[in-house]
Amino acid sequence: MFNIIKLNEKDNIGIAPMNIPENAKLSNGIKSINNVPYGHKISLQEIKKGDFIIRYGQIIGISSNDIQKGEHVHSHNLTFYESERNYTNKFEEDIVDKSKEQKYFKGYKRNNGSSGTRNYIGLISTVNCSATVVKKIADKVNHKLKKANFVNIDGAVCLKHASGCGMNNTSYGMTVFNRTIEGFKIHPNFAKVYVIGLGCECAQISLYNDDQLTRNVEYLNIQDEGGTKDIIDKVSSQIINELEKLNSIEREDIPISELTVALQCGGSDSYSGITANPALGIASDIIVDHGGSSILSETPEIYGAEHLLFERSLNKSNIHKIEKQIQWWKDYLHKNGSTMDNNPSPGNKRGGLTTILEKSLGAVAKSGTRKMVDVLDYAEKLKVKGFNFMNSPGYDPVSVTGQVASGANIICFTTGRGSCFGFKPAPSIKIATNTNMFNKLKEDMDVNAGSIMDNEKSLDDVGKEIFNKILSVASGERSKSEINEYGDDEFNPWIIDPTL
Repeated sequence: MFNIIKLNEKDNIGIAPMNIPENAKLSNGIKSINNVPYGHKISLQEIKKGDFIIRYGQIIGISSNDIQKGEHVHSHNLTFYESERNYTNKFEEDIVDKSKEQKYFKGYKRNNGSSGTRNYIGLISTVNCSATVVKKIADKVNHKLKKANFVNIDGAVCLKHASGCGMNNTSYGMTVFNRTIEGFKIHPNFAKVYVIGLGCECAQISLYNDDQLTRNVEYLNIQDEGGTKDIIDKVSSQIINELEKLNSIEREDIPISELTVALQCGGSDSYSGITANPALGIASDIIVDHGGSSILSETPEIYGAEHLLFERSLNKSNIHKIEKQIQWWKDYLHKNGSTMDNNPSPGNKRGGLTTILEKSLGAVAKSGTRKMVDVLDYAEKLKVKGFNFMNSPGYDPVSVTGQVASGANIICFTTGRGSCFGFKPAPSIKIATNTNMFNKLKEDMDVNAGSIMDNEKSLDDVGKEIFNKILSVASGERSKSEINEYGDDEFNPWIIDPTL
């Protein structure tokens, strides 16, 4: 007999905990009509064509034909449904127990009051034309670091990209791009930053050099420094001469209130919303309860579940901001011949997710239960501590780039299919939704939330495990992506405007 997972008493479908063969006996007294893959949905009752399909107690779509009890439910008989989603909100503050003992992590305190979880040297290109230069400088510095023993320096990070010119200087896209560069320039995980341009691009270094005296940042143009070889030699020599000074910066006790966690999911499956995402939500709540912050993003992947965020909004302004962001996305996708339901991805669907509504309901779970204190535009600097939402695409490298630009100093990334994600300068913790994938990709995963499905640990247990892992990694323990030396190529600013 197979024990089908029913998540809410209102649900008319259940989730297969393993591959179920045709004509198998199920826990609710019915038989499977056909083969149902691991993690996929199975009907728990007769469902007529046009009826709502319910999961999490929420509508995830409508049946496109009659569905028998015990039948596999997926793309062949379930389709997207656009509907009004009701919510209630009294706009009350969270009741937080202030008596809890303050917890600390070992981090790097910066002169401007911010706190880092890593101590990197940053090399930022303002334009693709300087990308090779910043890469060469980073390579030379990292070669030196490998030969020396600078225990408090995590390395040199090259932040190169494919934009910075051929842009409308007064457009929204340029504003977003500049804000992204600015966010990384002042990021607390950097001890020292060099911003390097070519000299003739739209994204002039003069846009970013208003604080040279108050921040440990230097600005250079290739055209002003005698060409590529001269600037590579100059900057790499300068950094190498400063390594002793940068290595003297040591970790110290910093309250959790200085942590900002980027909440991400990628390569999601049907278990994402059952195990890893709600467990991460518990960890997020603990961080927020200690005065820290978390950032949820990926606007196309909250669509259909935005009412759950509205119910938790601290004010009406946040609701209006998200409504405006979603309308922008609908218009943007319409202009480009697409819709919100073009997501989930093929891998998501193989993992049992069928519609964007189903995916979004699971994705929102990783934000926990605390009030949504603010809604940010892409890469906008975090202003209010607590749980925040930030507008972004669903594409993980672009989304994370915006979150880190907003101030996230650590990343938690849930995955059911196996997203092996790293992102310098912020350490990335990978959380597996199921044990099969965790065991298969053990060298890439940090936490196994599949233990919840295996009945080895409770949801609360795994939430606390993730929280403790956040503190450990924030204090210097290397995550799997860091051990594997990943994260050099994921910096990916959101390019909105056409290239001129």
